[in-house]
Amino acid sequence: MGMAFYVPDGDRFVSTEWTRGPWDPRYQHAGPPAALLGRAIEALEPADGFMVARFTVEVLRSIPLSVVTAEAHLARPGKRVQLAEATLSDEDGDIAVARAWRIRRVDTSAEQSAAEPGVFAGPDAAAPSAEFDPWGGPSYFSAVQWRVAAGDFLSPGPATVWMRMNGALVDGEEPSPLTRVLVAADSGNGVSMELPLETHVFINTELSVHIFREPAGEWVCLDARTRIGPGGAGLATSTLFDATGRFGTANQALLVSTR
Repeated sequence: MGMAFYVPDGDRFVSTEWTRGPWDPRYQHAGPPAALLGRAIEALEPADGFMVARFTVEVLRSIPLSVVTAEAHLARPGKRVQLAEATLSDEDGDIAVARAWRIRRVDTSAEQSAAEPGVFAGPDAAAPSAEFDPWGGPSYFSAVQWRVAAGDFLSPGPATVWMRMNGALVDGEEPSPLTRVLVAADSGNGVSMELPLETHVFINTELSVHIFREPAGEWVCLDARTRIGPGGAGLATSTLFDATGRFGTANQALLVSTR
């Protein structure tokens, strides 16, 4: 697969430079760590019997490029619904915590809602984004392919962007549909930024994703919009699509300030 965000080291994971985010070269973009926590939650038994319908990660501190551990457990076991919790930590303690509702898989194909396709270009017709390389080397931004279906990824305002990982979440593993979503969904505030990166920060303190069906294929689309309030808070909202239509939503509470 080539690129990988993490390399296994026993029960720990070595964070690679591909996780590097936009705010400081010492710290990760929150997408890969969120996906690593999602991977831990998906692995809880019975792994194939449940799907994640809601996932929330709370970022407790900046996520360093370090060796991390992702551990999960069931906080509320159940036959039809389960509440799972996961913690990302390093030698200095907890970095992020996640909670997810898992829903038992049953056949509701006869009851499913009609498809809601996007009114924008699909990944094959969308335009490749201009390269964005904040640190002059491997980073999250070069680990992901970006194709712009509407708006402008690097200019202020709403935008619709297709995203596809160039490799693996964990070296040697095929990413699951959920982990592909989580790697991408944390980019909503960047895709739809309202303020210049050079003068402001708009860092999300959390990411909450709701999924009513698991996406198909490698491409995930964020139809994203950010709103800035008068008191230092913001909200980035992304409607999530795959090539067949909408499958969920993602929200991020934002800390907004000048640099």
